[in-house]
Parts: sequence; C-alpha cells; structure tokens
Amino acid sequence: MNSSLDESDDYSCTPPAPALPSAVAAAEIPVEMVGMRVDAALARMFPEHSRSRLQAWLKDGLIQVDGLAADAKRKVLGGESVTVAVPPAPTFAAAEDIALDIVFEDDHLIVLDKPAGLVVHPGNGNESGTLMNALLHHAPALAGIPRAGIVHRLDKETSGLLVVAKTLPAQTDLVRQLQARSVKRHYLALALGRIERDGVVDAPIGRHPVQRIKMAVVAGSGGKEARTHYRVMERFEKATLLECRLETGRTHQIRVHLASIGHPLAGDPVYGKTCSGDVRLDAFRRQALHAWRLAVLHPASGTECAWEAPLPADFAALLDSLRA
Repeated sequence: MNSSLDESDDYSCTPPAPALPSAVAAAEIPVEMVGMRVDAALARMFPEHSRSRLQAWLKDGLIQVDGLAADAKRKVLGGESVTVAVPPAPTFAAAEDIALDIVFEDDHLIVLDKPAGLVVHPGNGNESGTLMNALLHHAPALAGIPRAGIVHRLDKETSGLLVVAKTLPAQTDLVRQLQARSVKRHYLALALGRIERDGVVDAPIGRHPVQRIKMAVVAGSGGKEARTHYRVMERFEKATLLECRLETGRTHQIRVHLASIGHPLAGDPVYGKTCSGDVRLDAFRRQALHAWRLAVLHPASGTECAWEAPLPADFAALLDSLRA
C-alpha cells in the first residue's frame, strides 16, 4: 500500500525540527497579561503561530524572555521583552512543473481538485512527482511555509478538493478550524451492497493490530474517536452511492468505517472485496471515493467559502454504466 495518508488525515500545528532562524520577532509583553502563562501570552501576541508551535520553540530555546530561556508554565509580570527566533520551514521537496487544477486562489488560499493517482506529500517511494512538488512550482513562496501550506491530505487514489494555505497566519487558522471540526468536508463514495437508509458510523480508528500498514476499528486506548455520517443518494443492484460527511479526520476513515459495516468501497484494494458479483465494479481500478464539497471560513475575512468538484471521468463513467 502506498505510504501516503488518506482522505481525512489532518496535519497538526506541531513545528518541524528547529533550524537556524530565518527571522527574529521582538515584542514586549503587555502589562494587562500579568499572571498569564508564558505560552498563553505568546499565543495572544503572535496569533500567526499556534500555541503548540510556540511551546516547542520555548522548549528548543528559540524564544527568550528578558534574554533568557523560559518555561512555558512560567507566569508573566508584564513588560518583559520577548525575542522569537523563527526557524525557517524545511524544504521537503523540489519544485516541479506539474499541472494543477486550481478551483480558487487568492492571497491567502489555494483550493484545488486533486486527480486520482497524485500523491500529496513526498514519502518513501514518492520523493518526487507529488502535489507538494507541484505547489512549490506554482507558488515558490510556499517554500517558506511548513509543509508548503498543506493542512490536510487525500490518499493517492482519492480524488477531489484540497485547501492549501499561502501564508503562515492562514495555515494556523485553517489548522485551528480543522481541530475545531468546523471545516465541512463531503465525499461521494460508491459502497458495495445495498444500503437501505442513512446512518452514522461512530467507531474509534487505529492501527490494525496485526496488519500494521492498515487501519481498523479499534476498541480501547488504541483507537482515536472517529465519526462518519452517510446519506443514501442512489441505489444500484450491487452498490450504493453515498454522500459521506466527516465529523473527525482519521487515516482511511471513510474506507475503514464503511468496510466495518459490511459495505467497503468499490475498487478499494485494501479494505474492499475482489469479487462483488458485478464485473463493472470489480474492474474499477481505485477506491471509488471523491472529495466533492469543501467549506471553510476564510482566514482573512471570516466569511464561509464553499466549493464543489465534479466527479472525475472514471467515477462518472462507472455510475453511468451501473445506471444503464
């Protein structure tokens, strides 16, 4: 299985390993912050950085208070001088001229329609030819943003909408929206078998206890909370077209949840079936999953922005074949 993560795996704001500083920010802690923890005060003073990122920089000595390293839990008195040696974003990939299907772009965001077959992030066996390589060519300034502005990803064989931040404040804002579960993500999924009614799968997901390259519904402390809502859109003899809405974002979440209720995705080589009873379904070359709708609050204006991506040709042709 490809090592890239799946449809709903969100990045945290945890910073990369420290490097030589690319910029130094200096400020004075306002007196009205007296009694606050250092990390809480810094989060208010530098909102473009997440609190977890600032905590890590405190631990690594990249932030000094009155010229000295400070513990995150220390209480401030107000008036202290703060210097932040902001480390540069590491370069994970080289820029490559790879075509992108841009749905929306402004000074803060890029929303794109990722084709099936494109890996989002470089990894073992995929050092080049990824979405990150393409983004660095399209917008070279993304080299200065952690992970080139990517805040969530889709599996290699899942198509559809992704949002990318073009600035550090936008990236921090989007990650906070993901953590608050306010980002709206809807998928179209073709599940094997007939599903008679709408429903929700509420089951924790973790690493498969035996097959470690797979995820599974895992009870106890080994699993993370995961919830997928699904709505029946169209029924066929051997399959059901669903709209799936993610409430959480876990690796392979839709694929694992649907498989756990006996309705794996058509074409899924990991969680699916090799024989569904319909040659058209069995011949589909990837998991039938498409990130259809995406809505976020714009990091600059705060207004909700929403986009839709039409089904790719292979998925649409499969549905037309089943209807015929």
